[in-house]
Amino acid sequence: MFIKSVFLNFGSIFFHIIQQVRKIYLNSPIYNKKISKIDDKVIIFKPSQNIFNCLIRFDRKKYNIEDFSLNSVWKNSSNLSSKNFKNLHSFFWLFTLDLRSSQKITQNVIYNWIEENDKYKQDIWELDILSKRIIAWISNSKLTYENSDNNYKLYFNNLIKKQTNHLINEINKSKLIDDKLIGCSSIILVGLCYQNEKKYLSYGSNLLKKISKETLDDFGFPKSRNIKQLVFYLKYFILIREWYKESRITIPEHIDETIYYLGQGYAFIWQNINCDILFNGNNISDNYNFDNYLKRLGYKFKNENRDFGEYIILRDKKIGLTMDAGSTPNSSFSKDYQSGALSIEIISNGKKLISNCGFFKEKNSKLNELSKSTATHNTLTIDDNSSCKFDKKEKFLLVKKGLKILKKNSVYEKNYWKISASHDGYQKKYNTIHEREIEFFPEQITFIGTDKIIKKINKNYKFDIRFHVEPNVKLMKTQDNKTILIELDDEGWKFTCDNFDINIDNGLYFGKKNSYKENQNIFISGINNEKEQIIKWEISKL
Repeated sequence: MFIKSVFLNFGSIFFHIIQQVRKIYLNSPIYNKKISKIDDKVIIFKPSQNIFNCLIRFDRKKYNIEDFSLNSVWKNSSNLSSKNFKNLHSFFWLFTLDLRSSQKITQNVIYNWIEENDKYKQDIWELDILSKRIIAWISNSKLTYENSDNNYKLYFNNLIKKQTNHLINEINKSKLIDDKLIGCSSIILVGLCYQNEKKYLSYGSNLLKKISKETLDDFGFPKSRNIKQLVFYLKYFILIREWYKESRITIPEHIDETIYYLGQGYAFIWQNINCDILFNGNNISDNYNFDNYLKRLGYKFKNENRDFGEYIILRDKKIGLTMDAGSTPNSSFSKDYQSGALSIEIISNGKKLISNCGFFKEKNSKLNELSKSTATHNTLTIDDNSSCKFDKKEKFLLVKKGLKILKKNSVYEKNYWKISASHDGYQKKYNTIHEREIEFFPEQITFIGTDKIIKKINKNYKFDIRFHVEPNVKLMKTQDNKTILIELDDEGWKFTCDNFDINIDNGLYFGKKNSYKENQNIFISGINNEKEQIIKWEISKL
């Protein structure tokens, strides 16, 4: 133990020394000279600004740059909050400008930025900020580049390439997959725009292929099982494809292939049910604008499977039933994973009747840990413990002990639906398997749920089963304490469980990104004193 501790301490010290040496090198004239490139090669391809509409949704109102005082802001930007600092130096605010804004002022602002930041600075040259800045500068070329003098163009072009060279040096060191994809996109864009610089396009295309292979499964679904990441990938791959198409350069086959598979996942998860399901890192979004964008560009995706990406979705025109029926992803892909195995959501007429609580992304917040717990999902917990165990690693809560789905099945007929699945998340600690079966009878508009706690040893544990609702949904307990009424706008539903206590509890809802509201949940509680404990419950429309 002592020797192990010595080695760990030595390793930590050595790593710290390496990091300090590297920091000195990145800030040195040697490194600055290495990434600098002075030539007269100019932008040949200028992408249309509207291609970028799939990624960012801004207010319809456009602003004139004359309304802002930005020339001196770079010297004072360190006083800004982290979020505002990133937004400012990424230059994504350029997309909010009216094209009738002054080119002279816009270019003067960029020139001033270059004067202050033309050499590497750790916070300003972070991978995601730098990548977005390259995309923003080039995508808004009508304001940032056109009708400028030769001296400005020289500064502009060379700093684009300088930042890109730094990006190429650093991108493989990043473990943040989303940032790597943005970085890869910006490298490809530079390669397309400066068509004499073929090395950028070749590097970016090969890296994109590598990212796809490493992070997507054989069906094109993210290995993280993160629904939000699926949509994010699809948007960036389509963006890249449209850049290729507009520049009249042959689109690599692997891009079309990846878009096809990502589109299958998107059609299954979103277009299949037209509602955000709050599993594994997902939040409420507005994908309708993206749908319109896809239609405008001629992209059509279709997926009529009931089981895809380890999610099950059964639906008709009015009712939708979803379940997370997937095993835990590999730890390295688990930063947004939530321990909600066998959790369900129920949709009625496009509105959530039963909803998971959502995901709080801020990694250093206790709310992030709470949103990853089993208790914030519509499934069973034992002794107030989650079905997975997380451990803080590299600033993120990653899976330390996961679970496997042991069996799953679904039946979909005109008058009968059924989902059944089980997992081993409680096996190691409690020698227990959780098995769940959900039946739906469309004619009666009734769900019948059966949760089984199957024990291998004769030991009793406390259990809870929760059913969360959105903040606008009202719950009320009847006088006989046997029924809970659910008011969903103009719809009435009832929840019953005959053999165990049911109550209403308060909780938190994280459906909207990095925010929370109070909500309520129905919970069943009891002691599993049988070798095979069966808990039956019912949700039916009044």
